Amino acid sequence: MTKATKTQANRAKTEANILRAAEAVFAQKGFAGTAMDAVAQQAGLSKQLIIYYFPGKEKLYQAVLENMIDLWLEKMQFNDDPSASPADIISDYIRQKIELSRDYPNGSKVFAHEIINGAPVLKTYLIENLRPAFERDITIIERWIAAGLIKPIDPKHLFFTIWAATQTYADFSTQIQLLLDKPNLTQEDFDDATQFLCQFVLSALGIKP
Repeated sequence: MTKATKTQANRAKTEANILRAAEAVFAQKGFAGTAMDAVAQQAGLSKQLIIYYFPGKEKLYQAVLENMIDLWLEKMQFNDDPSASPADIISDYIRQKIELSRDYPNGSKVFAHEIINGAPVLKTYLIENLRPAFERDITIIERWIAAGLIKPIDPKHLFFTIWAATQTYADFSTQIQLLLDKPNLTQEDFDDATQFLCQFVLSALGIKP
């Protein structure tokens, strides 16, 4: 590894550490209640270093939100492989969405709060980045419907339903933990959720799981 490559890797690792720390603080305290000192303490870094990477709370908040969108776009877009079946593609989509709720619960909560408040920071980024991927996946669903592979449904509301069902395991994890009488959700819980949602959605689309 060259010196330049090592420097880039260290920078990426530090940025990722800061973003994960910021997710936790923003999720707990909200934007208004978050201080850069708290993020620095959560990350185990100096406030000066935090500001070097993200010069201001607004920049850091925006970076957290955009990072969540980028993660979803990386993992959630439909596989457009003609040889893959709708059942496999949809099941994989749901599985990856559940995994994101499991691995990034705080980031999901920050995103949900931003959306509830009208997406003042994220609106343009959503339009420019999420909408094209959304429209691409709708086209794939419409192609399946035209080919008679799934029931004729509204693709938009299919995605809205999947997003709501999967993100609840992050955004409302406390409610689920209380009802299940568990201090934390386990991998088994996420596996059960994945299996149920795959069966539920595929059945609704007329696909045998």
